[in-house]
Amino acid sequence: MKKYWYVLFVLSSLSYGDVKIAKYAGEFMAIGVGGRALGMGSAYTGLASDVTAGYWNPAGLARIMYPEIALMHDERYGNLVNYDYGAVAFPFGANTVNKETGATEYRASSLGISVMRLGIDEIYDTRKAWNDINGNGLFDDGANIRPDYSQITSFNSADYAVYVTYARQSSQNFYYGVNLKLIRRNIGEYHGTGIGFDAGLLYLPTQELFLGVNVQDVTTTLVAWSTGTNELISPTVKLGAAYRLSALGGVFTPALGADVRFENRQFASRVHLGAMSLDPVFGIEYEYKNAFALRAGYNDVGSVTVGAGIHLRKLDIDYSFAKFDAADQLGNTHRISLRIMLQEDRFRRGSGE
Repeated sequence: MKKYWYVLFVLSSLSYGDVKIAKYAGEFMAIGVGGRALGMGSAYTGLASDVTAGYWNPAGLARIMYPEIALMHDERYGNLVNYDYGAVAFPFGANTVNKETGATEYRASSLGISVMRLGIDEIYDTRKAWNDINGNGLFDDGANIRPDYSQITSFNSADYAVYVTYARQSSQNFYYGVNLKLIRRNIGEYHGTGIGFDAGLLYLPTQELFLGVNVQDVTTTLVAWSTGTNELISPTVKLGAAYRLSALGGVFTPALGADVRFENRQFASRVHLGAMSLDPVFGIEYEYKNAFALRAGYNDVGSVTVGAGIHLRKLDIDYSFAKFDAADQLGNTHRISLRIMLQEDRFRRGSGE
């Protein structure tokens, strides 16, 4: 039944108008990636400095020292919706000191590719399964229609996003990055295609303080549907800050941030003023001797999150749990992610230069 109503909603949304600014057209890209970030309530824009930075803040990708791979699987709403993510990133270039001037030349850069899929599989399609017995074209009388079960088929609804990321360090404390974002959305015989861009900045005024901003869909992203409908995804500004504090034999990292949107969401947001809305996020992590971590947070949809992580030599295993207020209807969400680092001297940034 959930699948049936979902299909009706999506099909009806494609039926009207030629161009529209859609409030939730890019919502599948707002779920987030990585068990660490999601366990901290998605307060990761300022802290991102691993392969998942391609999503959270492309500027942070310039801070990786080795090639990295990330994988994540997420099942939502009683396994109705499947969400999968994979990414790979490579560092290249190294900062060098000019022998004549003694000045540091900053050339540390990174490239990354991230892929996300949000899908509902095996949706029943009954549109051709109803026959009009008397041929009058009216289906308001139950006596005049009958189902033809042989005409019931199924299809998948899936949204895909591919991020191609470039990041670079421009000074001792400053990094920048951009994403080229390709979007593909499918539901039955209908499909939509889009292209967009993100731009991120990361500033580290001290070794303990991290400040970041990521403007998603910075130029407004157009998704063109095969129905003739064009949806516009408005920019979202993700703000973030984090601070690392040594205590109790480990490191505490409180983080906060906010998602600023311009879609007139009003009561669907925590704070709104006219067309602008703001959803704050909070998180904290305690990491003990680079061996394991405990996390908690509060995300942009008002869910409490908790998580944990285990650090091995070349592998991080992270888990996060999100509790919804209407858990009896929607179910809670569990996520597990893997982060693989090729920590060998031959792969280290600048090793071949």
